[in-house]
Amino acid sequence: MSDLPLLYAQHLARDRRRSAHTVRAYQATAERLLAFLQAHWGGRVVDLTQVSAADLRAFLAERRGEGIGNASAARELSAVRGFLTFAGAEAPRMRGPRVKKGVPRPISPAEAVALAEEVADEAAEPWIGARDWAVLLLLYGAGLRIGEAMGLPAKVLPLGETLSVTGKRSKTRVVPLLPQVRAAVEAYAAATPWTASGDEPLFRGAKGGPLSAAVVRRSVRTARVRLGLGERTTPHALRHSFATHLLGRGADLRALQELLGHASLSSTQIYTAVDAAHLMDVYRHAHPRA
Repeated sequence: MSDLPLLYAQHLARDRRRSAHTVRAYQATAERLLAFLQAHWGGRVVDLTQVSAADLRAFLAERRGEGIGNASAARELSAVRGFLTFAGAEAPRMRGPRVKKGVPRPISPAEAVALAEEVADEAAEPWIGARDWAVLLLLYGAGLRIGEAMGLPAKVLPLGETLSVTGKRSKTRVVPLLPQVRAAVEAYAAATPWTASGDEPLFRGAKGGPLSAAVVRRSVRTARVRLGLGERTTPHALRHSFATHLLGRGADLRALQELLGHASLSSTQIYTAVDAAHLMDVYRHAHPRA
């Protein structure tokens, strides 16, 4: 039984092609569930086929007591259901917590450029500044997820007018590259002291290993404080801004879905709410009667 969470994680990575982050999170949930059930059932051997809806409600109540919110509780329940199904048990029917779909808050084009410039200017070495500038321009100028940028292999060079990107669940899409974005990546490639080829990572850390997304997030967090930007100004906010600004300029929703690599159009439709929110913000600040 103690091996089941690890086997579940291997199944998610190998068969379901889930991201490393999802695999770690779901494995941790499976381990928590087994530990909870053993204590909840008075130390007797855990039989997953006997798990009831009441058991799952008690498990989620304990997790709530540890401070998780609705979104985290919903993800926890999803992981539990998947784990029980993997283990050959039937997941009890129960309604998950309601999760209000958040509307991303984009930043303006000027703020996006200022953020990238600030991060690059504060880099310890010129080549690291060129790297950070290139990464952030890929997020804002091409709509990449940060994990997609980190996963770019060296073989994408030399760049053309488009870039092939491998996204969630190993799905590949082609995104157009603005000349400024292409120039930024090429400038980094020329400046970096580390050589790479084939499937080796394009973006390298200070010591030559693969660049970690945490390093980029930390740099953005420091830069946004200096610029006085809100705490929701994250690397992912640059991708939100890419989508929102395209939609605001008349981009077709289906085309935007392709550019972002969304499996479902409903994931893309959230940006219509973003654009409406932006229009209302402009109205309130500009209209004399607002």
